Amino acid sequence: MSVQHVFVLMLENRSFDHMLGFSMISGRDAETGQPTQVNRLAGSESNGFNGTTYTVAKGADLVMPVDPGHEFTNVLEQLCGPSANYPPGGAYPAIDKSGFVASYAASGGSAAPGEILKCFAPEQVPVLTALAEEFATCDNWHASMPGPTWPNRMFVHAGSSGGLDHSPTSQEIVEWETIGGFQFKAGTIFDALKKKGVSHRLYAGDDFPMVAALKGVSLFDIHHYSEFAGDLSQGTFPYGYVFIEPSYHVLDEYRNSTSQHPLTDITLGEALIKETYEAIRNSDQWDTSVLIITWDEHGGFYDHMTPAAAVAPGDSLGKHNQFGFTFEQYGPRVPAIVISPLIPKNTIDHRLYDHASIPAAINAFFESDPLTARDRQANSPSKLVSLQSARQDAPTTLPSAAVPSARLVMSMAIPDLNTVVASRPDETVNQGTLPVILNSALRQDLEMSPDQRTQILQRVESIKTREQARQYLADVQTKLRAHRAVPAQKRIP
Repeated sequence: MSVQHVFVLMLENRSFDHMLGFSMISGRDAETGQPTQVNRLAGSESNGFNGTTYTVAKGADLVMPVDPGHEFTNVLEQLCGPSANYPPGGAYPAIDKSGFVASYAASGGSAAPGEILKCFAPEQVPVLTALAEEFATCDNWHASMPGPTWPNRMFVHAGSSGGLDHSPTSQEIVEWETIGGFQFKAGTIFDALKKKGVSHRLYAGDDFPMVAALKGVSLFDIHHYSEFAGDLSQGTFPYGYVFIEPSYHVLDEYRNSTSQHPLTDITLGEALIKETYEAIRNSDQWDTSVLIITWDEHGGFYDHMTPAAAVAPGDSLGKHNQFGFTFEQYGPRVPAIVISPLIPKNTIDHRLYDHASIPAAINAFFESDPLTARDRQANSPSKLVSLQSARQDAPTTLPSAAVPSARLVMSMAIPDLNTVVASRPDETVNQGTLPVILNSALRQDLEMSPDQRTQILQRVESIKTREQARQYLADVQTKLRAHRAVPAQKRIP
């Protein structure tokens, strides 16, 4: 039986140990078939800081008090210690994982620096634990580079970040759009799928998913996540590849988002995982589907495994390369669960993966060509699909995520940005993923109003604060909703 539908759900900022390090998952090795268990914590792993030793502990907070740092320099400190330096164009320093607590303290967590070593007990993440025990757990899946969200997400879509090794600024995104958008030498997996005649669809919890910042992604490719289960229930589902983004609520410090960002309640993301799995599991597409659930990067949380050296994509470093990073080093581990009735139950895969393994899977399932040297050599999770016929014992429902229904409804709804009050309104717009969200809005704005290109770019270039960003996003959101309300045949353009 062949795979006809590949679904990918990518969440935010969690390491493998933080989510599954205290799990007791055991099963069969994906390669050998022999009994094995996940590479988990011993319980004695620790970091020292200011003369105190902090040890990993079971029982993480559902909401973190502080967002741990996870930019390139933060991750360098976490992996290599507070005194580490990266020589531009050189080798990554020796990794001893000694700087997680120091980095968290420097990011604002000095009141309780040991929080960064706390990891969830299995009963705190019942949905994720159930899926890990039922299907395939990849316990050697890494962020594609030791750095932040957007470069790592780019590897999912292009097997490369085009040399980007940092979170971009609003000025950078305007520069990109002035020349037509961020360029990948070989394009993206959406380009590759189009060449093979394979259709795709994007579902988003927000109006401005990060994937919409990519050149070639149209606002008409994007559908609200609330449509997902209904689309699957129609009987026929013509899309070979589906990418799903959670809600972010980035202007409200991620509160009530489904992203599992450290500043939101993790149970809301658990509910999103549950809903996504159950929609696919109870559809006619289940027998020929694969669902990959993973996280974009570790978010500053501790992981005890030493990331391996990586193969550089080999496309171009270009002017986006702020730190001179060569992309010859993976980032820390992130959780990754591969789900399909064509995968034997209780599979544990110790093979090395990174986010370029997703385009590698697209290459394998749909016979497309590799985009870069990274996805060409990456292990593909397609190898896990080994059964000749679909299992009939996979659960149709998963455990409850124990989130109040009112909060779940709030997290699944797209907020009206005309009524949202931006947190820290006068602070700079150049924080974390906000410029990428702006880039998503900018590209959709340009698509709706191509004759206003100069004015639109000038307005985005003038945005300096979070409140100015909110005002622009609210205006584009209003345009989007009016645009989508017009029948397709009457839309201009």
